[in-house]
Amino acid sequence: MSTGILYATRGAATSLGAKMAYKRVPLYMSSAYSSRMFSSTRMVKGVTAELSKDKVKPGSEGIHLNDATYPQFPTPHSGDRGDWVLFHPVYTPSELKAVKVLRHKPENLRDRAAAFFVRSLRKGFDIFSGYRHKPIPEGSTMSLEELRKKGHVLTESQWMTRILFLETIAGVPGFFAAMIRHLKGLRAMKRDGGWIHTLLEEAENERMHLMTFMTLRESSIFFRAFIVLSQGVFANAFFIGYLISPPMMHRFVGALEEEATVTYTALIDDIENGRFPEWADKPAPTIAIDYWRLQPNANMLDVIYAVRSDETTHRFVNHTFANLKPNDINPFALGEPDMHVKGAKAGFTREEAALYLKAAQQAADEAGTKTEAKIKA
Repeated sequence: MSTGILYATRGAATSLGAKMAYKRVPLYMSSAYSSRMFSSTRMVKGVTAELSKDKVKPGSEGIHLNDATYPQFPTPHSGDRGDWVLFHPVYTPSELKAVKVLRHKPENLRDRAAAFFVRSLRKGFDIFSGYRHKPIPEGSTMSLEELRKKGHVLTESQWMTRILFLETIAGVPGFFAAMIRHLKGLRAMKRDGGWIHTLLEEAENERMHLMTFMTLRESSIFFRAFIVLSQGVFANAFFIGYLISPPMMHRFVGALEEEATVTYTALIDDIENGRFPEWADKPAPTIAIDYWRLQPNANMLDVIYAVRSDETTHRFVNHTFANLKPNDINPFALGEPDMHVKGAKAGFTREEAALYLKAAQQAADEAGTKTEAKIKA
């Protein structure tokens, strides 16, 4: 299969069909499709409203898979919840369980350099956050207190320190990558090919992780000062790295998200096996229930499953971007495969990305033709 489609001059979402194809785009690799959240206003069952500024409340989240209907017009949001405005995934129960811990196998010097930097960063981060999580000896009869004292299990404070620090750093790459591509597009007076949107979605998604966990603990001045210092160093290093080699930095982020998936998988294991009782029945924050469309009685375990799936999505997207050329069309401009694909594969090759993009564009065109026929009728 030729990869020429990745150089298509047509925008990924220029037709009416593309605009209507955010749901149920059939894939060449999977029958399930992970819809992307339309974000300017929420669609609510049984409610209609005019498209006017006084009717639409800012900060509303978008349509999602659990909404019962798909009306044509936006409606006012019922309640003041959240300030996200971009697409974000909502997962089915089977998708949440489909995540696998994967490692991308380095194929060249660039990949090995990215993996080395991530390992180094992880070691330093482990030391700062107190993350040891040593394997529990087989047949151990140690109490929870003894396990924590000997470094086999983290306390709630240690988990929160690690998570908060992780999420403040994780929101940097997507934003800086989007900014650099935006400025490059302005200088060259060329289209971006859909990358900017996906990168900004990633940055906001990571920020929403932080907003969720911030509801559980107030950070100290010392911790905030350390975040400022770390973010300043990391942001500038990433900025320079992305100017030099975007593919290497996407590989770096993909490897970083591999570590995040490992961390949240360990956290899930601790909660489910009684080694983190503080969160076993702890109610999920309201912002998390609203953002991921969780059940009203959702708990922190449900939140962690959703966060891990997000990190797996970023792992998949960035490893795919690392396999593309900077001028290729973003294969995820119209949507992403569901977690049964993203959770079992590190990323698409360039050839697979081309096939995926072609399937999505064809589905969008077919949907547009049907929609236009209905409108004319």
